Amino acid sequence: MNAPDTRHLRLLLALALAVAAIALIWLLLGATRSALELWRELAGLPAVLRLGLLALLLAAVAASAWLVWRLLHPRPRKPRPVPAPDRGNVEQRLQQLQSRKVETAALEAELHELDRRAAGEDCYVAVFGEISAGKSSLIRALAPQAEAGVDVLGGTTTRVAHHRGELAERSLTLADVPGTQEVAARERETMARDEALRAHAVVYVTAGDLTRAQDQELRWLHGYGKPLLLALNKIDRFDATERTQLLTTLRERYAAIADRVVAVRAGGREQLLRRLPDGREESVVRDALPDVADLRAALRDCLAADRTTLEQARAGAVLGRLGERLGEAEQAVREREARAIVDRYTRRAIVGALAAVAPGTDLLIQGALATGLVRELAALYDTPLRQIDLDGFLRQAALTLRTTSSVVLAIAGNALKAFPGLGTLGGGVLHAIAYGLIFDSLGNAVVQTLHEQQRFDQEQAQQTLQRLLSEQARGRVAHVAQLALQGLTRDTE
Repeated sequence: MNAPDTRHLRLLLALALAVAAIALIWLLLGATRSALELWRELAGLPAVLRLGLLALLLAAVAASAWLVWRLLHPRPRKPRPVPAPDRGNVEQRLQQLQSRKVETAALEAELHELDRRAAGEDCYVAVFGEISAGKSSLIRALAPQAEAGVDVLGGTTTRVAHHRGELAERSLTLADVPGTQEVAARERETMARDEALRAHAVVYVTAGDLTRAQDQELRWLHGYGKPLLLALNKIDRFDATERTQLLTTLRERYAAIADRVVAVRAGGREQLLRRLPDGREESVVRDALPDVADLRAALRDCLAADRTTLEQARAGAVLGRLGERLGEAEQAVREREARAIVDRYTRRAIVGALAAVAPGTDLLIQGALATGLVRELAALYDTPLRQIDLDGFLRQAALTLRTTSSVVLAIAGNALKAFPGLGTLGGGVLHAIAYGLIFDSLGNAVVQTLHEQQRFDQEQAQQTLQRLLSEQARGRVAHVAQLALQGLTRDTE
């Protein structure tokens, strides 16, 4: 651009700014004039009426300002609490899983164990905590005469040692569960947590201040609403001042989580220095006497509640965990069924496209298949789908395909290289694989948004579709090529 053109542009910009400034000044003058006229009219009114109108005006201004602030600073949505499932809900969901050919023996075993313990008179206490915290020694101190029994839940291989004793003339069963935070022991940690939920009360054992992982475990256990005690073990390792400070810290930090924080000594071995008559000193190792009186008293208080109340809290914890496990199983079977639906429609699209001339540049060619695919996936995820949303999504998908058809063809061509037998069959196979990639991407995009959003999000599904069409994920391409090979085999047969 030359100098005269630049000067003309500057003159136009200056003129536009001048006009805008004059218009702004004119508006301000008009607003000022209106305000003065309103003030004169208000001044002529009685004092009571004038003050009332001023109050209403200020309230309107304040309300408008508040609405603007709320629009600019929206409140985060609070997640709705998910109620613990009741027995009927759990049994109904179990039956639904069984009808879909899902193995539910372990889940049914939890219900049987829940009933077995409810029918008995024992109070179950799970001694929970990290490995080396002294749980086993503490159980022996609480029930020194008990012999360990091994209970096996029907249909599983889970084994938990139970030590039976008495506490305040009540039958007591102490569950010795595996220590948490062990190396490569995720299964044992899950076993420990499940047994803690089956108990009427939980004793969490620690040998010092809680780590972050221990803090999370303690809060997780508290979330199920059953009696929870925090036992500080091995107190003989601390002097009086350290012990007092640590107990004070734990009691202040977990006042709202643990029913009581107590100090215990589970026993074990202790080393003493003994002075001999000739003046020499020798080290002596002997059994340390356990000190669990405070823990016994705390347990007695926790278990003094009505049996029905304890049983309700225990059943709520077990059913809550069963609800989580049912959700995981339902999600797994839903993913499996969604994959089968996508594969079925992908195979149909491949077979239908074997004679196509263009590589699927318009979904209207196979619009019925695309509509059926999205509707069936929405039904699987119990998500209502409006026709207007479906039509809009398919229109957007068609536009995306027009801009990415060359990419889809290139990916399909790469797939043929991995399957030489397919490559010799000509361009029809190339188009068929391209169609297969389109429908596989379409189905996976819809599944992802239904899973993450719990609704049909047209924009997210479109973005995911565009990304999947541009990816050259070898596993997905190979899968579609295998579906194409299956379609060709069936077609030739």
